[in-house]
Order: sequence, then C-alpha cells, then structure tokens
Amino acid sequence: MLETPYVPAKSGMDDVAALLRRLADQYETAAFVADDPVRFPRAAKGAVNRETTAFVAAALSYGSRPQFLAKIGEIVSASGGDVHGWTLAGGWRAMFRDDDMSCFYRIFPRSKMAKFFATLADVLRENGSLGAFAKSVATDGVGTVEALCERFRESGCAPVVPQDTASACKRLCMFMRWMVRTGSPVDLGLWSWIDRRTLVVPLDVHVAQQAHRLGLLYSKAPTMQSALGLTLRLAEIFPDDPLKGDFALYGLGIDGAAAAAPRP
Repeated sequence: MLETPYVPAKSGMDDVAALLRRLADQYETAAFVADDPVRFPRAAKGAVNRETTAFVAAALSYGSRPQFLAKIGEIVSASGGDVHGWTLAGGWRAMFRDDDMSCFYRIFPRSKMAKFFATLADVLRENGSLGAFAKSVATDGVGTVEALCERFRESGCAPVVPQDTASACKRLCMFMRWMVRTGSPVDLGLWSWIDRRTLVVPLDVHVAQQAHRLGLLYSKAPTMQSALGLTLRLAEIFPDDPLKGDFALYGLGIDGAAAAAPRP
C-alpha cells in the first residue's frame, strides 16, 4: 500500500472550499457527458459491456480530447457497440496485430493495442468480467488500481495501462471513478463493494497546476503521492465523496475560474 502524505492545511481555504463546492455542482450534470469519454460506457448496453467499454475508453483518454474521442469511437463502432463481446471474440485482431508497429494514436502503437486487447480478453475469460477480477484482488480504490497495473504489466501493455503506481495513473483513477461513484448523472456506480472514499483523484499536469495554485498541493508533479495528497484535501471539502471535487477541478480549467480564485 502506498504511503499517503500529510499535506498541512493553509490559511484562507474557506473561500477555496466554497469555490470548489460551487463548481462541483455546476459541472457534475448530465450535460458533462456529451464531451467526455464517459459517454461511451453510458451508451453501452449491459453492465458487463459497460465495464469493458469504460476500461477501453479510459485507457485511450490521453492527449487531445477531440482526437482520443475519435479513436475510442473507432473501436466502439468496429465492435458494433458490444466492446465486451468483440474483445472476447477477437474482433480486435482485424485492427491490431502484434507485429504492426504503426501508430494507432499518439504513444499507442497498434502492437501495444494488440497486447492490451489480448490481455483484456484473458482477464474477461478468466473472471467473467472486469468487476469480478477487481472484486477478487482488492476492496479499495488504490488497491484495485495497483492490481490492474500489475496484471497488464505482465503482458507488456504499457503505456496503454501504466506499469505501476509511480505515476498518478490518471486514466485508471478516472475509470475507477466511473465504476464506483453512485447517484451521479455522469458516473456509472457499478462496483458497489468499493467505498468511494477510497478512490484517488485523477491527476494530470494541468489539474496539479490548478491545485498547486489554490494551495491544495505543494508539488505540481502528477505523481501518485501528489494524487493521494490532493484526495486528502478534497476529502476535507467533500468528506463523503472526495472525487466530487474532480468535477470542480475540471471546471477550473474550462471556464478560467482559477484566475478569479482567492489565493490562500
């Protein structure tokens, strides 16, 4: 288990907390779904297919949003909307081969995508679903992220799935948010056995910079230690649901609210 760093409180955080609560309510709405990769699993039919679609969509959510949404859409379209069945049946082999080193998207060559889908198919065959795999390996958010990294590392799937939790594992943490949080117009809430208070905020360099500016983080580096530290701070503002703050941090980057935010 990773050690969670203690991040001491700073003065003047009441205004920051009020800002984050307002933005969280503003952005966690059904309208959020249209331009977010979560739209793909939300449109999928059946819980197991939703899990699989979500995992693939999260894995590809890197870089330019319009570009990765298009790439996720290619896979969903090729599967006929049944990413789970397509993965198990090997339909992905028409798109991805082990010996094809050409680029599918950014840092993901087609050879790595082939390894990713082959491993995902193995996990699904061995366990029946991603949820069953997750339930067998951990009972909390961090432990599940660690287990997913380990399982896919064995097959050489990086960088489609991170090798370990040295990085912030943003895409896996986002996938976990989708799977665990209930009562949301955005997230799916399929994995009821995991306490949402054990989730880790999806942290990338832009969110880290925003959090640093607001006094929520000392470091701007998107590491797992930083993500855990930021999650602790968000838990002070949203005690029962720290990742509600993820929507607020997203909002800071979208509407420029950070420029008007009080400095702690």
